[in-house]
Formats: sequence, structure tokens, C-alpha cells
Amino acid sequence: MTTHDTEIAAAFDSATDTAIGTGPSLDTGPSPDREPSPDAESSRLALETDDRTDAVPRPPWRALSALLIGTFITAIDFFIVNVALPSMQAELHASEGSVEWFVAAFSLGTAAALLTAARIGDRFGRRGAFVIGIAVFVAASVVCAAAADAEVLVIGRFVQGVATAFVTTSVMAMIGSVFHGPARARAIGLYAAVLGIGAAAGQIIGGLLVGADLWGLGWRSIFAINVPIGILALVLTPFVVPATRGIARRLDVGGVVLMTAAIVALVLPLVEGRDSGWAPWVWVSFALVPVLVAVFFAQQRRLESRGGAPMFPPMLLRTPAFRWGLLWQLVFWCGQASFYVVLTMYLQLGRDLTALESGIVFLGLAVPYFVAVALVPRLVARLGRLVLVLGSVANLIGFTALAVVALTGADVAWVLVGLVFCGAAQGLSIPPSTGLVLGTADAADAGIVSGALSTMQQVGGALGVAVVGTVFFGMLGSAPGGSGVADAFASSLQPLAVVAALALVLTFLLPRGTRAAHTGGAR
Repeated sequence: MTTHDTEIAAAFDSATDTAIGTGPSLDTGPSPDREPSPDAESSRLALETDDRTDAVPRPPWRALSALLIGTFITAIDFFIVNVALPSMQAELHASEGSVEWFVAAFSLGTAAALLTAARIGDRFGRRGAFVIGIAVFVAASVVCAAAADAEVLVIGRFVQGVATAFVTTSVMAMIGSVFHGPARARAIGLYAAVLGIGAAAGQIIGGLLVGADLWGLGWRSIFAINVPIGILALVLTPFVVPATRGIARRLDVGGVVLMTAAIVALVLPLVEGRDSGWAPWVWVSFALVPVLVAVFFAQQRRLESRGGAPMFPPMLLRTPAFRWGLLWQLVFWCGQASFYVVLTMYLQLGRDLTALESGIVFLGLAVPYFVAVALVPRLVARLGRLVLVLGSVANLIGFTALAVVALTGADVAWVLVGLVFCGAAQGLSIPPSTGLVLGTADAADAGIVSGALSTMQQVGGALGVAVVGTVFFGMLGSAPGGSGVADAFASSLQPLAVVAALALVLTFLLPRGTRAAHTGGAR
């Protein structure tokens, strides 16, 4: 699944606190090295009193309808694009690197904007931030639909990612502001359901649109469909969504610039290096990465020491569960978007499936994912962090099974065997790992921790696409069909297996404590 599944997991954790709290759980562990802020209580009270509506709230369920419409178009966007990648590449005469950018640019845009978007919403109003996000997303969709070359499409995808950051952060914050008690739990459940439906249906919708070739648009219709849906959300929002805002913190522009520069310096040479013949600039860019990261953390520490509001407070890294949990997230998400990209290319180019047929095959992953998610509360209550071990092992089995199918040329139906394991692995891994990281947050830090979590997932997604895509297209070479694609797919599964194995190892660095029910389980 995509980073939207993090939001599903967060909602899932909220709805299943009681179930998880009845037995052993993934404990965030004590954090003796972390000193609570002297203003923690006042911050908590500010969150409660500052998170208010500017006018009498409209009926909350009407508000939710507009928010979920906006959520839906951003949720399906990755999956619709995914099944259309081969068609895009053929029509735009795009290079392999451009195909990677069609996916990675979206993740980069979202990663760069998430924390800033959340602060803008808190400072100037979340309804306004949501409207801006939807409007920009619609405009970027028009650009993508009309793109005459790969470069324009990549730019449009990046802007879509930025817009998605505004939509995502605004929706969750407004649900927390407008809904209370049982109504909030129901609203979060509906939000999670829309994300899940978007993820599962995106493959089918994308395949149908590409295959139907409406008005001769072909793959362009997957972006054009966002326009009427987005306009509907824009029309409804001013009438049904109340204005809310939170604590107004100053924007950390320097942190955003440094973090974005570090991500681009790492991903850019990975995507473009092979096509450039690994030119000198590639190695210069790689060398800049640790420098930019060091400068970023130095700037964050300096801002924190001066009483400012850094986008990534270094103080949080003193908590082991947060530190190792974020690293686990980075590694795990390296194997998500990248897997979808190479699997799509294998199914359509190597197995000659249509976009719709490949979308149907992806259901073999979606169904076990939802089954596993449904079982997670009981499994976490009994097994704790061992659930993550099961997830990593299932991933390894799935990748191995898919490699065997690719190398032996077995019937495409056998692909479903591997996808069942991969889908179950995602369902077993995403909810508990997300709950572990979010459980490290105090009330005053909840937004920062959530933003850091989502940012790390997007960075992992972009990095994974760059690395795995380089392996796939490097092996593919000049043999774009048949056995060449199968061999390239099997080779690309090797770094994915390494990612799964590394996630397995990191699991044992996560806290393993078991809290009794009276402590509330994972906090």
C-alpha cells in the first residue's frame, strides 16, 4: 500500500485501543533521556482551547462528506498512475528514469510539504489549507492530463504531491476538531474506509479508464477524472466545513529547504545516474548528502535551543521507540511504491496483460491486506512486536515466490501466491509499526511526530523507487519484452528482499516491553 495506509493504520489504532490494551503490546518503552518541555501542560491546554471553530459548526456529517471526497482523489492517485505507467512511457517516449520520476516526484513533493502544510493549516486555518490543497491538486491534474512530454508530467506529479500534503494534514486535523466522542471514532473509521477503497479500487479504475480510452484520452483520463471530483469538493467545502485552526507556530523555512535538498541530492543521482553514465555530478551529489543532513540537524538543534519550533525536533530522537521506529519505517517503505512499479511493468510488458487485467491481479494483494489488518488487534495483543517479525517473513516468502514465477515462466495465476504473502505482510506491518511511532508522542508533540512519520514514509518510497527502478531498468537494457522483463523483475526483487530482511533485523531493536491492560497498552 502507499503512505495513505499510514493514515488507515492510525485510524485503526485509535479504533482498536481497547482490543490492543487487553494484553501484551508494542511498548514504546521508557524515555528517561527525554526531558519534558516545561510548557508541555500549557501546550496541551492550548491545543484544547486553540483548536476551535471560528463560527458555529455546520452539521459534522455534511462536513465529512466534502473532506472524504477530497481524500478519495488523493488516495487513488498513486494506484491509478501505477497501472498506466507503461502507456505513459510509450506515448511520451519517456526514458526509464522518467518512469521512475512519475512515481518518485509525487513522493518527493509530499515529503517536502507535509510538516509545512500542517503548520500552515494550524496557523492560518485548516479549511483554507484544504481548499488550497484541492485547488492545486486539480490544477496539477490538468497539467498532467495535458502533458506533451515527460518533463511536464513529472512537474505536475511533484505539484500533486505537494497538494496532497495539504489535503492529508488538513483532513485529519479537522476530523479531530469537528467530531467528538463516538462520532469521532465513526468519522475516523469512514476516513480509513475511503482510503482503503481508494487503494483497492484505484487499480481497477485506472485499468478501466486506460482501456476505455474515453474521448481518445487514453491514460490522460486518469488525471482528467480528478477535475470534476475536485471541483465538487471545492463547491461543498465553504458551505459545510467549519473553519478550524490550532497552535500557530512559525514556519521552519530553513529546515524545509535543507531537508528537501538532502532528499533530492540522494534521489536525483539514483534515478538519473545510469542514463548519464554515472557522470561526475552524480558522485558530487552523493557526497553532498551527508553534509546536507549534518547541516539540517545542526540547524534543528540550534533552533530548538533558542526556543524556536524546528520541523524535526532533535529532542524526539532521544526516545528509542521513536528513533528506531522511524528508521524501520524508512526501510519498510523503500519496498512499497517500488514494488508496485516493477510488478506493473512485469505484468504488462512481460506477461502482456492489459492495464485492466493487471489491476485485477493486484486484488490478490489487496484482499489479504484487509484480512490481515482485521486480525492485527488480536495478534498484537498476544504477540507484541513479533507481529512485525511475521510481516517481514511473509514479505520474504512473497518476494521469493514471485522470483520463482518470473524465472520459471509459470502461469501468471501463480503470481497471486506471492501477492497473498506480500499483502498479508503489509497488513501485519503497517498498523502496529505506525502505532508504535505515534505512541511516543505527548499531546504537544502529536502533530510533529505524525508529520515526521509520514515524511519518512514518503522519503522511503522515493528512495525505493530510485534504487529498485535502477536495478530493474538496468537489467532490462535493450530487451523490453518477454524473458528480458522477467529477468529484470526477478533481479529487482533482490533489493526488495534485502529491504524486507533489514526490516526484520530492525524489528529486534524496537522496544519489546509488555504493558498490562491498566497502563493503556501502546500509548
